[in-house]
Amino acid sequence: MKFLVLALCVCAVSAQEFRGYKPLGVLAQPAKPVPVVKPVPVVKSVVSGSEADAVILRSDTEVNPDGFSFGYETDNGISAQSSGSLKKVDNIDVLAIQGQYEYSAPDGTPVKFTYIADENGYQPQSELLPVAPPMPEAIRRAIDYILAHPPKTETVKKL
Repeated sequence: MKFLVLALCVCAVSAQEFRGYKPLGVLAQPAKPVPVVKPVPVVKSVVSGSEADAVILRSDTEVNPDGFSFGYETDNGISAQSSGSLKKVDNIDVLAIQGQYEYSAPDGTPVKFTYIADENGYQPQSELLPVAPPMPEAIRRAIDYILAHPPKTETVKKL
């Protein structure tokens, strides 16, 4: 019982120090008016035009214990196909996937990607992907020299 009384006293002292605490009997001041915020319009769709009205011409899906395949095509030129299967790599089951997708960019450019995703990562192919410039001849020769002349290894004896 003494502990309960002590705990209530500690709570009362703590509440007294709390900013905004008003003892009983003191009339609260009227709240400050809150500025009115204009409502934000709700976005109904992130696609518009032919993409929003696209009709699905084909949609195929097949899922098996050892793999899958799917494909779809719309009337506005968007399509994708993908298939995957399990394969063993170092006694570990790895999902190897290959596929492609294509669509038209907003400027009308046809976009087509093919890809492989396996134990070596995602490997896309497309004419639209940037290509690194060729390696300068001097760098190529330096790398060839380093590979042909590996550093000698020395054994260090402990004293």
